[in-house]
Amino acid sequence: MLAVVSRRLVVGAALVDDLDQPTRLLAARRTEPSHLAGGWELPGGKVEEGETLVEAVHRELEEELDVHIELGVAVPGPLTTNGEVGAWPLGESYAMHVRLARVTHGEARPVAEHDQVRWLTKQDLYDVDWLPDDLPVIRAVETHLR
Repeated sequence: MLAVVSRRLVVGAALVDDLDQPTRLLAARRTEPSHLAGGWELPGGKVEEGETLVEAVHRELEEELDVHIELGVAVPGPLTTNGEVGAWPLGESYAMHVRLARVTHGEARPVAEHDQVRWLTKQDLYDVDWLPDDLPVIRAVETHLR
């Protein structure tokens, strides 16, 4: 059963090498805020006022990694928040909507909020120190990797 809550919406992209048969996932290492610095996460960020989830994920990936993307399927979480079904809890204040995505233009590189990016296969998916709130999402994304 999905819990209905009110939280600030954020988006995340499970950036993979192929939307139909993904074999790699991109992880990004945070530089700020200080309590999250050094932790690895899916790239993304806050949904701005008047912005759709799709618009937000496109904007965030361009700002953070300097890439344009194509969106794939949603990776649904257990929450319904602010009328949006399928979010993942991030602490008590945020709810993240995650979609698979692939780069259509550019090469993922850290531009803002991250100092490293790394492509991970299913075999080395847990070789990085994922942020604790991202771990349930990573486990769900793992089911898509071949």
